[in-house]
Amino acid sequence: MKKIVGWVLILLLSSSIALAGCSSGSNDSKQTGGTESSSAPVQGEKIVLGFNPWPGYYPWFIAQEKGIFKKYGLNVEIKVFPVLSDELNAISGGNLDIAGATINDLVVPLSKGVKLKVVGVYDISNGGDAFVVKNGINSFQDLKGKNVATELGTVDHLLMLVGMKKAGLKESDVKFTNMSINDAGPALIAGNLDGASLYEPFVSQAIAGDKAKVLFSSKNVPGLITDVITVKEELAQKRPEDVKKLLMAWYDALDYWKQHPDESMEIMAKAAETPVDKYKGVYDGIKIFNLDESIQAFEKKDDYSSLTYTGMETYAFLKKLGMMDSEPKLDQALDVHFLQEIKSERK
Repeated sequence: MKKIVGWVLILLLSSSIALAGCSSGSNDSKQTGGTESSSAPVQGEKIVLGFNPWPGYYPWFIAQEKGIFKKYGLNVEIKVFPVLSDELNAISGGNLDIAGATINDLVVPLSKGVKLKVVGVYDISNGGDAFVVKNGINSFQDLKGKNVATELGTVDHLLMLVGMKKAGLKESDVKFTNMSINDAGPALIAGNLDGASLYEPFVSQAIAGDKAKVLFSSKNVPGLITDVITVKEELAQKRPEDVKKLLMAWYDALDYWKQHPDESMEIMAKAAETPVDKYKGVYDGIKIFNLDESIQAFEKKDDYSSLTYTGMETYAFLKKLGMMDSEPKLDQALDVHFLQEIKSERK
């Protein structure tokens, strides 16, 4: 579920990348439990949909299992990438037609000229990423001179700095160690750190006992970590009706989840290879956006509720770390018109 900022692409994208088409006429992944009838539309060219194992993307499996893709005549192949960097490389190399990624992940490829369109919002992290401290520390002020850790250049690093800034602290006020989340979580639990910026499931693991607590989380900064529906520009330009159908399928899947919560949770938990009783809890820290909320995120505002603001703040963050030098082309990438058309048609 890691939300890595796209700095992993910087070396890979140092030269210009030409997007290659990845559509073919092969068949859709096998559907089970479908609701489609024999009069369902004929399937079109294959669309490759990829994402990492972040739960906010898993309603796509409802669309697959319940025949929603076929309802719209879509031929969709779902690919899950255990390693997020592999997915980001696939997006940038043109090997995915549609993907799940944070707006933070996209700033590097967009600054390098990779042709992508952001056409919707999946969700925001609503507590799924957090700055966790050992008991006895009750504020960021208590962290002065203390040992803290997280992964340099990630949105969890950014989350930590946002919390410190709100409290009037600078990063130099603490002893910062660049450490993978896989190591930072256990180090905090073992008492070797005073604080660490983590993501689930390490947050829950760290606070499970009585030795640590959440001091600040993504719930305190709505929109800082926002997952967006990203498509190849080529798909948006040459097959705009398919993009609309994909978005319609997404919102149909969310409707089905609302109407059949238990069955939908079973579908998503099975796809995640996780017991359903444990999988339900992961959505406590995620806010899935409805259509109106997704449209509102495209508005330009001076806070993290705006995709433009979040993207530019991430750029400033990475530039300060020496990881970026040119601005991401957000105005060219953000495209709300598909959602606006869908809203009109769904009334």
